[in-house]
Amino acid sequence: MVPTRRRTLQAAGATTVAALAGCFGLGDSESKTEYALDIESIDASPVDHALYRPDDDPLFGAPARTALDAILPDGRHTTYGYRPLSDEAYVEHEGTYYQTEHVVTGREPMQRRVVRVDPVPDEDVPDDAALVDDLERPSARVIKILHTYTLSEGETSTAELLRGDGYVLRRPAERESRLATGELDGRVVTMTEDGAWAYRVRVAREQVVETAHTALAIEVASDRERFREVVFGSRIDAILEDGDLSTPARAVLDEAIARGTYTETTPLSDGFEATLDALGIGHVDDSVNGKLLWDADALYRYALYVSTED
Repeated sequence: MVPTRRRTLQAAGATTVAALAGCFGLGDSESKTEYALDIESIDASPVDHALYRPDDDPLFGAPARTALDAILPDGRHTTYGYRPLSDEAYVEHEGTYYQTEHVVTGREPMQRRVVRVDPVPDEDVPDDAALVDDLERPSARVIKILHTYTLSEGETSTAELLRGDGYVLRRPAERESRLATGELDGRVVTMTEDGAWAYRVRVAREQVVETAHTALAIEVASDRERFREVVFGSRIDAILEDGDLSTPARAVLDEAIARGTYTETTPLSDGFEATLDALGIGHVDDSVNGKLLWDADALYRYALYVSTED
């Protein structure tokens, strides 16, 4: 059997550990790496799963529906400072299938309301402080983003949503929220019922130069059958036909599907390594998720989680 990259690395690691153990008295201690393959069934066809359909949420769903109504089949829709749709989302209109895209079409100075927060000491929290979870979602979301930013001193993934230390109200639901009307300006908002993590809200109207994002739709298929091929070519990460897997590999995959997960600790069995290779993750030494598998006329989502145990 030809050694795989993972087996080669394991062998080299074992040799190194053994040598160090002889020099420094490390004994038989050796780290083990656990590989967990998680698989869940998706109760939808590949075509239906791939299609984007906005929900009824006024914060994100409403702007998306407005944009789709404007761009399908061949229009354009421009927003400032935010994109109402995801790039490369698949949508359907009267039996034809499209992919959404955005292009930057300029910049525009405009007046926007910008929200900032200042921490309030526990002893200064007033009795009439508002609880963040009692606010409507557009306002609560902004306060929570600013709370995370403040708590992490700017080291957070949500920092990209801010302009400096302020959140710019851009989406229609935000511009109609209690933050935008000024109702919460100067009020203290707490993150918990006992008053912990309190902030005084400041809302100011400022001139902001906003990037113009223009959405459009590109036709990718004229009927469902052709669109299915588009989906398989762009969204499905692994396609398995009868006989593609060896008996040991099929046993591993079937157990992962039945149980929802299959785990081994290095050194991995031949069957597990063959399964990972068939799924296109045979040389992954870190965790991956969000992958799609088409197997035996069924759709699955799979992930590989890698962890080292001392």
